[in-house]
Amino acid sequence: MKIACFLYPDFTTIDLVGPLSPWSHIPGVELEFVAANKGPMATDSRLSVLATHSLDSFTPNPDVIFVPGAGRPTFDAMQNDAFLDAIARAGAQAKWITSVCTGSLILGAAGLLEGYRAACHWYARPYLEKFGAIPDDRRVVIDRNRASGGGVTAGIDFGLRMAAEWVGEDTARLIELIMEYAPEPPFNTGRPELVDAQTLSIAKQMAAQIMPEELATIAAKRRGLLHLGA
Repeated sequence: MKIACFLYPDFTTIDLVGPLSPWSHIPGVELEFVAANKGPMATDSRLSVLATHSLDSFTPNPDVIFVPGAGRPTFDAMQNDAFLDAIARAGAQAKWITSVCTGSLILGAAGLLEGYRAACHWYARPYLEKFGAIPDDRRVVIDRNRASGGGVTAGIDFGLRMAAEWVGEDTARLIELIMEYAPEPPFNTGRPELVDAQTLSIAKQMAAQIMPEELATIAAKRRGLLHLGA
């Protein structure tokens, strides 16, 4: 099974590493890391990921395409038509079209989510409607052959759910145990409905700066996808 992971400058590292952790336990998985150019790609954590393929050299018919998210870098990537066109081409052939966090907005801008339910980071989730997608607040959303995870840490949950789709639930359960995936959030404030009003207000102010709605609107208009009322 060949998975093409589409990367862009300063994407969120854990959005990629989270899913890859369970997928690394699946025999036969082949990964291609696709970016504008081959070579090191900076991430938000200051680690670099090696892009193994450029936008014109990746396998044209991968089984899976995957896009990680970020804050402002995602919204900048949505302004890159060459990047979006490459994802659209791959998505036309792929068996699964997937993302984590705001990566779903990039799938939307590539025209791959119209009429599909999708997850996203809680703050930017409403932006999905601009691209004709249906926002869903579940941590992992699977709608036909579209699969998406919520914000940042949802990548592990997403990766395990996809493992169950690909190799069966028994194997996915085993992978979860091998990974000792038993999260215990220390503050239990990881979703808006769990947190106090003051903390939520501060978080919204911060998110508004790094997830600018106007850039999502610009991308949707430019791509001919903007839905009225969104």
